[in-house]
Amino acid sequence: MAVVLRLRRTGRKNLPCFRIIATDSRFPRDGRQLETLGLYDPLRKDPATQVQLDVERAKHWLSVGAKPSDIVASILRKRGITARVPKRRVRASRSAPTKARARRDATRAARATSKAARLFESRKRRRAAKKAVAAAGAEKKAE
Repeated sequence: MAVVLRLRRTGRKNLPCFRIIATDSRFPRDGRQLETLGLYDPLRKDPATQVQLDVERAKHWLSVGAKPSDIVASILRKRGITARVPKRRVRASRSAPTKARARRDATRAARATSKAARLFESRKRRRAAKKAVAAAGAEKKAE
């Protein structure tokens, strides 16, 4: 389950208010949530009352791998919480040869050559059969 920290819209038309929530990334914006972490009211003028946040719970969710949305990450930065981004694993280059890849390529090459050889042999047999039929027809005409 991929947990994200994002905003859930509340309030009414032209008076937005948001809840900062932890939720599964597959859930809709205003759908099911795992936990409410705080409130964000962008219409309040005082920056101190604009955001109410449970800092400990936000740190907990970040520590277990939750990814904040851009706006939530900005709110957390203003509160002094850095969203720890896990390091991405570097994949091995596709061009870098590995034992398994070399073995697979050798098997494919062997199959391709054996298939080509089989086709060549069958063509040779067909040509020989056609020549034999033509030779038999020529002998019949000569009689």
